[in-house]
Amino acid sequence: MAVGSEPPQLLRKRLFYEGRKFNFEVNRLRLPNRAEGDWECIRHPGGALAVPVTSDGQLVLVRQYRFAVMGRVLEFPAGTLEPNEDAESTIRREIEEETGYRAQTWQKLGEIVLAPGYSDEIIYAFLAQDLEKLDLPPDQDADEDIEVVLMRPQQLEAAILAGEPVDAKSISSFFLARPFLTL
Repeated sequence: MAVGSEPPQLLRKRLFYEGRKFNFEVNRLRLPNRAEGDWECIRHPGGALAVPVTSDGQLVLVRQYRFAVMGRVLEFPAGTLEPNEDAESTIRREIEEETGYRAQTWQKLGEIVLAPGYSDEIIYAFLAQDLEKLDLPPDQDADEDIEVVLMRPQQLEAAILAGEPVDAKSISSFFLARPFLTL
């Protein structure tokens, strides 16, 4: 085995916080070069995201208040995977709750490793097409402040390039979906 190709050795794992959405731990590791150190990690169950496209080519997004950045951020609908729930089931539920749309056609776009420097979270991205507007308003959670926004792909790209607050998972998913969009 080449030097540096073997995995680090876990010496100690310390759980500092166990929360509703994620855990925070600090792990003591010995690297293959024998150096030791502590690495912090947010353990997250993962999430699912949809790039919803209406029959006339508009994207369905949400503008949501996010406490961590103290402002509203433009995003595609997404949600955290629940225990024993697969990514497609998660996003089918979330798109209805957040936007009031239901998709008939689903296509997996890929997986996004969100922030590997400090988290194991993976976002599973899907293209959602053949949308049906539900008769009921979105069923948002009590802690959500969400506005549904329809945009043409060119408008979203312009917003991204102009520096409008758009989260990284949505930017990544937009570029994964671009080959399937009418620009």
